Amino acid sequence: MTGGTGFIGQAIARALRERGHAVRALVRQPAAAGALDALGCERVPGSLEDRDALAQLTDGADSVIHCAGVVRGGRYAHFHQGNVNGSVNLFERLAAASHPPRVIFFSSLAAREPQLSWYARSKFAAEQALLNTAPAQVPFDWTVLRPPAVYGPGDREMLPLFRLMAQRGIAPLPGSAQARVSLLHIDDLVAATLAILDSPHGSGRTLTLHDGKADGYSWQEIADTASQAWGRPVTLRPVPPLLLNLVASNNLRLARLTGRAPMLTPSKLRELRHDNWVCDNAAIQSVCDWQPRIGLAAGLASLTGAVA
Repeated sequence: MTGGTGFIGQAIARALRERGHAVRALVRQPAAAGALDALGCERVPGSLEDRDALAQLTDGADSVIHCAGVVRGGRYAHFHQGNVNGSVNLFERLAAASHPPRVIFFSSLAAREPQLSWYARSKFAAEQALLNTAPAQVPFDWTVLRPPAVYGPGDREMLPLFRLMAQRGIAPLPGSAQARVSLLHIDDLVAATLAILDSPHGSGRTLTLHDGKADGYSWQEIADTASQAWGRPVTLRPVPPLLLNLVASNNLRLARLTGRAPMLTPSKLRELRHDNWVCDNAAIQSVCDWQPRIGLAAGLASLTGAVA
């Protein structure tokens, strides 16, 4: 697998090891691999730019779970290098194998709207690269997953938002109050991944998935659910658009001066302000035996210790 040291990758690696599967993980930063070592995973030092490492990673594998990705950066080239070029290296390696392993590629619901952000554009481009590579040489089985925002124990991206709700009683509203989003708990994403691995029917499909709430959540519903989960009032606070624009622009300028990779940029802000990030489960439930089990109330309750 790739991305095994990340939030989603570690959770999937843990579940695979609990099932008794051998797990081989590409590791770019050895210092971050302690959890994988504790699980008994085999390390493959290297990156998606290292073709020898990719050969070592994939040779003899039954399946490859491609979770690695770039989620922050100061220009599109940063996202393209990690999310597109790195993925192409992996896909070409798989296509050239005499007995290619199956691949599950973790894209993002953002890929549905590639015009919104650098991240969305790069994820969509990586999906297109997979479509172009798979039939080019030896066809291989592939499934693309497009999860929405994923949260749960171990997550660092959404944790600051949930801490703000739990500790200050504030839910910042970056865009329209009418916007709706689908969400997914990490345990349900892991269960879906295992179900796809067990199913022969997901090949050649791009699948979305959510936590069972078909119409997604408004920001008010998220705030109300957080209030119930953590026993304190949580109030929506619209963030002035000009302030967000200023912060995002300053982040971008600083990134280009310092080389650091920011999360909030004008590109990311367009993605955050999009008013429809709702998806459905029809396709994934048609190809595998999976049902989401953790709604937002239970999911937020599972974070009580992390946000206190």
